[in-house]
Amino acid sequence: MWLLVAFLSIPLIEIALFIQVGGFIGLWPTLGIVVLTAILGTWLVRSQGAQAMANLRSSFSELRDPTEPLAHGAMILVSGVLLLTPGFFTDAVGFALLAPPIRQAVYEWARKRVTVQQFEMGSQQRHRPQHHHPRGPIDGDVVEGEYTEVKPGKRPTHQPPSGWTKH
Repeated sequence: MWLLVAFLSIPLIEIALFIQVGGFIGLWPTLGIVVLTAILGTWLVRSQGAQAMANLRSSFSELRDPTEPLAHGAMILVSGVLLLTPGFFTDAVGFALLAPPIRQAVYEWARKRVTVQQFEMGSQQRHRPQHHHPRGPIDGDVVEGEYTEVKPGKRPTHQPPSGWTKH
């Protein structure tokens, strides 16, 4: 129900704001503001999106919970959509979502209302038997094999072409 209200009320709010602002400053300045906010918003979303991706990569590499960086990245994405949508109300909400304190407040609000049933990250550390090898112990994930070094452009004549190499 609330989604229907949003789909009906947001366009009406935008139309009313366009009429009010356009009547106050004129058509061309109003259109200029809409284009300027789209350009500025795109630049801000790109820079903050890059930072959000770096934070997400960091959480993965350090095996930390990626929930917060993912939430911030999603809010930045929503912000970009709102800033590219022509309108003053959507621009205001989009710029607000680009402010880290606002995003943090939205994240904390949502975190209190969402229950996570189960969360696992990385592989489960189970006891795996160590296999002994003349060169030392081998973990269960190690696969031994043989290889032949192939120079680019030359293919061994004793083997058919592989799907892994260029023909």
